[in-house]
Amino acid sequence: MTTLTVYFCGTGSNKFDDTHVNYWNGELISTLAANNKGKEFAEWIILDGPGSGNLQSDELWVKSGDYGQLRGRLFGSGWNENIQHALNIMKGHVDWQREKLTKENYEQLKKAGIPIEDVEVTGSFWWRKYDYGDRKVTQQALQQQIIKTFRKGQILPTQVNLVGWSRGGISCHMLANAMLADPVLTTIPVNIFAVDPVPGTGNFKSDKVTLGSNVKEYVAFYAKDERSTGFSCVIPETHNTTRVHIYPMSGRHATLVGNASANGDKGPKVAHEPGMIVRHFAEVCLQRWGVNMDKKLNLDGIQLLELHQSIQRNAAVFSQMRNTVYTVSENDQGERYVSRASTGMPFSAVHGVPFTPESGLVSEYLTNQAIYDVLK
Repeated sequence: MTTLTVYFCGTGSNKFDDTHVNYWNGELISTLAANNKGKEFAEWIILDGPGSGNLQSDELWVKSGDYGQLRGRLFGSGWNENIQHALNIMKGHVDWQREKLTKENYEQLKKAGIPIEDVEVTGSFWWRKYDYGDRKVTQQALQQQIIKTFRKGQILPTQVNLVGWSRGGISCHMLANAMLADPVLTTIPVNIFAVDPVPGTGNFKSDKVTLGSNVKEYVAFYAKDERSTGFSCVIPETHNTTRVHIYPMSGRHATLVGNASANGDKGPKVAHEPGMIVRHFAEVCLQRWGVNMDKKLNLDGIQLLELHQSIQRNAAVFSQMRNTVYTVSENDQGERYVSRASTGMPFSAVHGVPFTPESGLVSEYLTNQAIYDVLK
């Protein structure tokens, strides 16, 4: 009986962002993964976002396309490999292994005095090829053994939790749908915690904007003050058995995962409240879904109220964020433009059935302090 939690970083973000200087206390997704007290690979994994530099390419269980950062940031290139890697991790099945040493691996072993063959150089003066030798044990083989040792009772997990921001949030949708379509994984229950899931321009296919019956609970927070063209967030169409809880939050796209600068990008950390609230409820949900977490915020009712009151007092700071964008500015009747599945509409139009609370993206904690009760 194993619960597996998959953390998907956002575009340009990676697992080392828990110490990134732009965030008040670490970027949310990488911080949640770092604070997971389970066994990595057996009970949790974290996947770098598209356009983050291929830092995990040697560790994946599927051959990476080695995409350039610009291509990853613009088009999401690399997220399909992330999905396949996560499916392989669930099954304990390796499709690909890095069997050759890299230059860095080779030099590290040589420096440590490990007896290995000298590098083999072939080719012409103009086009040389370097063979640094074979790995004795691959990263994938080590990870596979961890899974075999620490998965309880069977290799397949009995529950999967998905957590993601930005394109990482959309990756949660993609993975849930890939599991539903896989006869081996289709019956495994899935829970999703998404933060401002944004697919990017032209990426509104069904697997990214709808969810099936395997998703038991869907929780998401959406940034009210983002105004960048191409950053339309997705409120997915869900199955009628799925419990769906969506909430608006002041700030820009990155504010919700801990960027506390006044413009939602860089600068002094003056707007930490949204990131704290979202982190708290991510921890609450993960703990309720069976994850053993370290360093939880454990906010009480008074602290939650104070954070929301602080957001209200600093409303001008959050309104000013709308003037800073990643691309060019867009508004829909003065609001953020969002996508209900693949249908565009203004932010405040998303409410009613099937959401609990029904107020959806017009929920306001200071007028109804019961809106979060369903998460507890």
